[in-house]
Amino acid sequence: MAASSFADLVAKGLKTQPFALVDVGCSGGIDPRWRAFEPSLKVLGIDASDAECRRLTQRERNPNAEYVAGFAGLPDDHPHRHKTSIETIGYLVKQRLSYVRTLQIRQAWLAKASHEERMRQNEWQTTELASAAETIVVPELLTQRGWTNADYLKIDIDRDDLEVLMSFEDRFEEFGLMAVQLEVMLVGSDAELQHTFHNTDRFMRRQGFELFDLEVRRYSAGALPGRYIWPTPAETEFGRPFMGEAYYALDPAAPNGCRRTLDAEKLAKLAAVFSLWNVPDAAAELLLTKRAVFEPMFDIDRALDALAAQAQPNRLRPRSYAAYLAEFEKDSPSFYRREGAIGLGERLLAAWQAFRRPRR
Repeated sequence: MAASSFADLVAKGLKTQPFALVDVGCSGGIDPRWRAFEPSLKVLGIDASDAECRRLTQRERNPNAEYVAGFAGLPDDHPHRHKTSIETIGYLVKQRLSYVRTLQIRQAWLAKASHEERMRQNEWQTTELASAAETIVVPELLTQRGWTNADYLKIDIDRDDLEVLMSFEDRFEEFGLMAVQLEVMLVGSDAELQHTFHNTDRFMRRQGFELFDLEVRRYSAGALPGRYIWPTPAETEFGRPFMGEAYYALDPAAPNGCRRTLDAEKLAKLAAVFSLWNVPDAAAELLLTKRAVFEPMFDIDRALDALAAQAQPNRLRPRSYAAYLAEFEKDSPSFYRREGAIGLGERLLAAWQAFRRPRR
């Protein structure tokens, strides 16, 4: 896969810094795409399921990966603690969405299910949980662990996600974070502290981050259930936009730059993140904007060719970056969908694309 080949190229060019990932809500394990940075990969995973953290620790082969069990959030004395809960959102939809009814139907079966099956069904609340008596404040834990240079923060805890995010307010630069992946709710009220996308988006922009991708997940109403996307009851083929995954990053290629100055390895890792997010255009823009910075690390033309190949997933022999740009400059028909009804060939191609790159 071209995204991996570009990330591999970047990983081989790293000399002094590992790729440091903080995964809050790590059940199921870290996303496999970050393994492209191994052996230069450092991980701190946090999850409320003690049993899951033990399982991940036993399975992990990376000596620089650690899994910590606990509930993450704001400090006990913070004025906004437990004011960002999704409970109101849950109340609004609990009796209306089809996946909730499926969970009710499966209740007896889930009570007897194994730990692995419960985690697969996202029923982490029914597993052996960590103590809720002491909250993990993630920035404080990073400081305790001596983490002074992190790259990537992911938050997905099905709980007080906004609280965990708020614990990093004005501290992203302190830890060197340059990319953040967040589960966001697309329903809710206009309350300023509710865990909704608009509040998350305002917060991230105040911290100097830009939105580079947004995955939308639809959930059908119980009045007319839709077919589930996955083998578990959650996202459906149709329904209201209910939640999603938002991908934020610094934007050093912007004409006015960004608030922070990133060194060469940080910039290279950010370009790799863009590629692994499947926004290779952002990676290419960063390479061209900072070409002089990257040239000592890896072959820029080879890197651009890898990104161009990622932009051409349906070509058996992808064009080079130069040829691809030349084709665009000619206003080639290949950059457009053909006019008229969608034919069988296009439908089969779309199905193949979905099979090769399913939504996470």
